[in-house]
Amino acid sequence: MLAIENLLVFYENGLAVNNVTLEVRESEIVGLVGSNGAGKSTLMYAVSGIILDRKIKEERRGGEKITVVGQIRYRNRDITELKPSLRVKEGIVLCPERRRIFAESSVLENLKIGASLRSRSEAKQMFEYVWQLFPVLFQLRNRTAGFLSGGEQQMLAIGRALMAKPSLLLLDEPLLGLAPALQLKVIDAIRHIGQFGITVLVADQYARPLLPIIDRGYVIESGSITVQGTGKELLDNPHVRAAYFGM
Repeated sequence: MLAIENLLVFYENGLAVNNVTLEVRESEIVGLVGSNGAGKSTLMYAVSGIILDRKIKEERRGGEKITVVGQIRYRNRDITELKPSLRVKEGIVLCPERRRIFAESSVLENLKIGASLRSRSEAKQMFEYVWQLFPVLFQLRNRTAGFLSGGEQQMLAIGRALMAKPSLLLLDEPLLGLAPALQLKVIDAIRHIGQFGITVLVADQYARPLLPIIDRGYVIESGSITVQGTGKELLDNPHVRAAYFGM
């Protein structure tokens, strides 16, 4: 479904993604594990196309120069230069790091915004799925999003991304800032999303809860892929255990 080949992303002051090649197959849950600053978010921005918007904005204001080299293919089509909005229409949807919900809008309004590029029937279908996946959001549908707890906001962020009816869902640091019990709830939701037929690429620094649910995974360090394998292979890898489990 998704193939990244020899991708490099340069910021003016350094190399953020260094010659990354990876693939995500249809109906897989693929993990991207790495510490803070390893290049995970930049890679997700590249796949979603947001890096192109950032590049244009920086050029207009005379700011940091951003260079993207390599190829991103989605369903055998080169999308390296495709606009982010067109990628959403093609089914590539990003749930960004740190949630970035519309704090002054209600839960329901946030979800409706997520469905803005979909038909009424598609939105209805995804509303039913989001209410099933996160029943608490239905109970809080009229509450202002800024008054939700951190875990509820993360559920809302994932729900809003689902409202766009993705074929490929990109989850960037969905476990960040959550207590262990809430992390497990989000992990269970990701597993359910995969079973629903949505392909998932999830990037996070918390390997311990993530690795048991993924089909395959990649470890990224200083912008480069250093280890790859199935979830079990990564769990059993001494380097991964030492770096991320303290073992």
